[in-house]
Amino acid sequence: MGQLNAGIVPVTPFQQNCTILFDADDKTGVVVDPGGDVENILAAIEANGIKVTAIWLTHGHIDHAGGAMELKDALGVDIIGPHEDDRMLLDNIEAQAQRFGLPGAVRNCVPDRFLTEGEVVSFGDHKFEVLHCPGHAPGHVVYYNRDAKFAHVGDVLFSGSIGRTDLPGGDHAALIRSIKEKLLPLGDDIGFICGHGPGGRFGEERRNNPFLV
Repeated sequence: MGQLNAGIVPVTPFQQNCTILFDADDKTGVVVDPGGDVENILAAIEANGIKVTAIWLTHGHIDHAGGAMELKDALGVDIIGPHEDDRMLLDNIEAQAQRFGLPGAVRNCVPDRFLTEGEVVSFGDHKFEVLHCPGHAPGHVVYYNRDAKFAHVGDVLFSGSIGRTDLPGGDHAALIRSIKEKLLPLGDDIGFICGHGPGGRFGEERRNNPFLV
């Protein structure tokens, strides 16, 4: 098993961190949250010689799932996740685009499989535990790789901040519970990539994030 690597392709006007997780040796991998600008994602996949086996979604907001169906068509792979509680968001991506006045062709998303708490998804030998972490979105999931001490947390937690909860389905109390009860107990040394901006480590957020004091 090679090292777990991650490449980030910022997409959409929201500068969302579309993430390509892949094995350093055999170059198999997955694309997490292809929100749009699919041509840029495909270019990054080709430039790095990645063999994509699936598309993983953390949640159903447009900047994370808006390009998923187009990328599925281009690669011929399944869309996995998020939790079924985000079905309504995924069914209304085109309406989200109109609401935000976003250009470009986005499509409502139909995952091949929803995920539940405790499931394990993988590519090659890299295994990720699925944590259902509602609050920013009802069906938000986090992908946690125990061996690599790494988590992709989507829009649950940011460096110095947390996900917004003023969108449909948002719940501030639930978000704080998700962070404090599911993420932080994994350990201070867990590194994370988030949906926007720089990542960090859980310990730094536990000590210094003003929303978690």
